[in-house]
Order: sequence, then structure tokens, then C-alpha cells
Amino acid sequence: MSVIAELRIPATAFELGRTLDVRSGTALELESVVPLGDSAVPFVWMYRVDDRTGAAERGSAVSRDDDCLEPVDVYDDRALYAVEWNLDTDDVFSAVRAEEGHVLRATAVPDRWTFKFRFPDHESLSAFRRHCRSERIPLEVLRVRSPETPGRPRFGLTDRQRETLSLAVQRGYYAIPRQCTTIELAETLGISDQAVTERLRRAIVALVEDTLGADERDGWRD
Repeated sequence: MSVIAELRIPATAFELGRTLDVRSGTALELESVVPLGDSAVPFVWMYRVDDRTGAAERGSAVSRDDDCLEPVDVYDDRALYAVEWNLDTDDVFSAVRAEEGHVLRATAVPDRWTFKFRFPDHESLSAFRRHCRSERIPLEVLRVRSPETPGRPRFGLTDRQRETLSLAVQRGYYAIPRQCTTIELAETLGISDQAVTERLRRAIVALVEDTLGADERDGWRD
């Protein structure tokens, strides 16, 4: 049975983290990795976060040798860069590949990266962690789960949370302007207004943690 692991790794502990200089006020997201022989080209999104408002705006990517990288695509709030680096000399990515793992998501803020990996089984994950220990790569395990566990709530939601959240969306609770109130939702569900509010809050937290992962809880900000 496959296993999904969310891990945090210092930027200085692996090749790609050392290659890219994620500076203060900047966040990065790995989009994909294109293998080209012994090397690989990762595509990364770079954002700059306004410390006063938390709003994202376009950031510039700089390698640690201070070479400015040319963007592939530029949008109002982000820019896409291609970064060439040798996959075989990156201990983290080569270990993931050796254990037939896949990178589901990778984000970075200054000094650290957060990864979501999928491995074929727990033995493969354990082998990956042993490799990192042998290479003195510090790992912080944030979460490990088996997505196919029978009976596990889909997207982390209980049936009641799913019902309440779906009803809120259908009735326009999250629309602008708002088209219904928690009191109206409570009347339909036969519960109190306070119970609706708490159920929606727990549902949103569960949904974000299950689909976006620990990097969102970490806030993408220092």
C-alpha cells in the first residue's frame, strides 16, 4: 500500500535547495521536473509576499552564486523559472528516485523546503529516511499517511462536515455578497447556529490540511 509523507528539509541540505536562493519575503513552489539525461530541469514558481498585507506579487529568482535566472513566463503575481541542475548529485531527489518515489508537492521559504512524497510502501519510505540519515540530511517528519486506508474520510472530512460545507456552498454562504446565513443553514440541518459555525471551521481546516498539506499550515512565510 502506498504511503504519503510530508517532510521538511533545510535548504542547505540538498543540491536544489543550495542552488536556489529563496530570499526573505519570497516563496517558491516546484511545478514539475523534466529529466534530460543526467541532468534535470525543474520548473519553479516564485512569489514575493508583502509582509504588511500577506499579498503575493511577482518575485525574482536568484541562484546562490548571484546569477539572475531568466523567467519562462511572467504573470502579475508570480513568475515561472527553469533551473538546470544535476539530479544524480542531489542526495534527496536521487534517493526518492531510487525508492521509486514521486514528488507530489514541494514549496520553499527562506532556509527550508517542505515536500510531499508518495512512496510505494512504508519500507520504501524507511529506506529513503535511512539514506538521508547516512548522508547526514536532517529531516523533520510532519505527517505520514496511507491514502487508501479503508474507512478514512475522503479529503479528511466527516460525513457531517461534508454535508454542511456542501450546503453552505450551494446556498451561497461563501458568495459575495453572502446569500444565506449560518442561522438559515442551521434551520435546514436541524442544529444550532453555533454548531454550524464550528462545523464549517473544522471542515475547512480538515480540507486544507488533507489537500494542501503541511506547507500551507506553515504559512509560506517567515
